[in-house]
Formats: sequence, C-alpha cells, structure tokens
Amino acid sequence: MSQAQPKFLAYKRSRFSAQLPLDTLYSPSHAWAARQADGSWRVGITKFATRMLGDMVECGWEVEPGAAIACGQPIGWLEGFKAISDVYCIVDGEFTGANPLLKTKITTVNKDPHGNGWLYTATGTPESRCLDVHAYVKLLDKTIDKILEREHAEGQ
Repeated sequence: MSQAQPKFLAYKRSRFSAQLPLDTLYSPSHAWAARQADGSWRVGITKFATRMLGDMVECGWEVEPGAAIACGQPIGWLEGFKAISDVYCIVDGEFTGANPLLKTKITTVNKDPHGNGWLYTATGTPESRCLDVHAYVKLLDKTIDKILEREHAEGQ
C-alpha cells in the first residue's frame, strides 16, 4: 500500500508555525506564487508576512487587469493593523486580476494566506529569485533568528 505524499511542509521556529505548500514558489519578500491549471500564477503573501503586517484592514491595486507587470514593480498595497506595505510584483507578464473576495472579506488574507486569501493572478514568469519550499524554510530560519536576536538585545 502506497502512502499519499504530503502537500504541505509543517514549519515551526520559536513562536511561529505554518503549513507551507510544497508545490509553491516563495519570494525573499515573503510572497508566494502557485502555478494554476491554466498556466497562470496565483500570488499571495505568506503566513509570516501576515504576522508582520497584523490583521488586514484594506488592500488596493494600482494596476488593472490586462496591464503589463514586471518583477519588483509596486502594483498595490496592503494595510494591516501593524503596518502598511506595498505589494511588489513577483511575476513578469500580465496582471489578470485581484482576488474579488478581498473586497468584502480582507481578513481571509490572515485566516487562509496560502489558500482563499490569495492576492492576485498573473500570466508570465515568476522572478528568478523565487525559492522552493526548502530554500524558503532556510530563509525563514535566518529571518526569525535575526528577530529573536534583536528581541534578546533589546531585553538586556
């Protein structure tokens, strides 16, 4: 009897834990891109990014469907209770649309960041700096360790 392969990697470091989809690319800026059946990319932010921004309040877009987009281009913004952040594109190609659910249920980004809380879709090529899940875990380890070191230094 063969066992089904897991679809997620369980990650935990200090007070942070997440279920990271295995078939997803991750940017160093804590965004993700998942290939869709039609060849397009669904893009969102990671659970780690939602922790840094806090509970989502609002989002907006600076591009319309059909617009050409480039990696690193600010294409929108997210407002959380802790911070406001630009949404930088991680796909070179065409913006095909924003998640309509976020107009009325922005908190879905926090509740289901790797699922129904996705931000936008695009066609094209993900940025070359995107990482597989295992490389992203190494980046998370380094990032969280830096945060812990800073907290420790401030506490002394």
